[in-house]
Amino acid sequence: MKKVKYLILGAGPAGLAFANRLKQMGEESFLVLEKEEEAGGLCRSSQVDGSPLDIGGGHFLDVRRPEVVDFLFGFMPKEEWDAYERDSRISFDGSFIHHPFEANIWEMKPEKQKEYLDSIADAGCNRGAAMPGEFVDWIYWKLGQKIAEDYMLPYNEKMFGDNLNALGTYWLEKLPNVSYEETKRSCEEKRAYGKQPGHAQFYYPKKYGYGELWLRMQETIKDKLMLGVAVNGLSLTDKTVSCTDGNSYAGENIITTIPWMEFSRIEGMSEEMKADIGRLKYSSIQTEYNPERLDTQTHWIYYPQREISYHRILVRHNFCPDSKGYWTETNKERILPANGRFRYMNEYAYPLNTVDKPRIMEQLLAYAKKERVYGLGRWGEHEHYNSDAVVELSMKLAEELLERDGNSYEP
Repeated sequence: MKKVKYLILGAGPAGLAFANRLKQMGEESFLVLEKEEEAGGLCRSSQVDGSPLDIGGGHFLDVRRPEVVDFLFGFMPKEEWDAYERDSRISFDGSFIHHPFEANIWEMKPEKQKEYLDSIADAGCNRGAAMPGEFVDWIYWKLGQKIAEDYMLPYNEKMFGDNLNALGTYWLEKLPNVSYEETKRSCEEKRAYGKQPGHAQFYYPKKYGYGELWLRMQETIKDKLMLGVAVNGLSLTDKTVSCTDGNSYAGENIITTIPWMEFSRIEGMSEEMKADIGRLKYSSIQTEYNPERLDTQTHWIYYPQREISYHRILVRHNFCPDSKGYWTETNKERILPANGRFRYMNEYAYPLNTVDKPRIMEQLLAYAKKERVYGLGRWGEHEHYNSDAVVELSMKLAEELLERDGNSYEP
């Protein structure tokens, strides 16, 4: 049985960033196990119709974390990227308005603006009503009836399923306040208000898909990466994992970036905690390529209309030079029959913020950490992180563990 100091499960952005940070800091005793035949996880790309297509959906490098950007530019230099100002829009009333919805009501027809302003004024949060506990009621309370029914609820149903009250409200606190006064002023001044959404400025490779970055990171640790190795068992007691090929591996520390549901067997954990893992929910998303060139400058478009199967499209030719077409993203439950186009199903796409998830993950991660098993990233922490946030978390964890273990590296 091969044993290393750091055994890393999964070679998506979290596993790759953690492993490469170890290597940069002089640590050589690590091994990465990945079930796919190439690294990158949800950020992989594939050549489709002569150009790269990101099979895991739309992924871009946000500019907001300079330390992360500098780290990643060490693998794929800045001159290989184009910089963009985000242009994302929402299909609405036969046209398109900019995202986020509540900040761009001023782009609607005047009569529509009044309807939404009146609805915002009547929202529970603006009337001083008590905050409700269920998801659907909370959306009405926060955004008002019009935004809730015309955009927020149908879009979330398409993303996460019909039973929205299975979701908690704790993750919605990051939604901006929708102030009647500010919204009215934006309509009068004809400009957006409030904070910019994520990826307001972003980078995308000039010649490649986003997956090229992670292939570069794969190359730097190729002698410590095993591809095509699927992990199915975990022992917290002796810190080993078993794989579907019959082999086992051990680590003084195990860093798992794969979904906890992928372990068919976990030793050293109570039955109650295993049952809790089974209660964690996620959604599956299919990407599908369409070769049509769209007459728009936008980078991606949201579609809240229930009669349209997909919830978002990525307009590839507006951020991937010399390409054409776009791809759609559709929840697994809404997929239409195959039509001969390129399709890819991402079984694990979005962790769902169910009511009991915070309790489950707090207990699970704390217990595992005591055994030197660390959940990391979107799936290790069951948290909807973007890739830049994942890389930041991975770098910090690598640095913390090396410092704890007495690494004397100085940057």
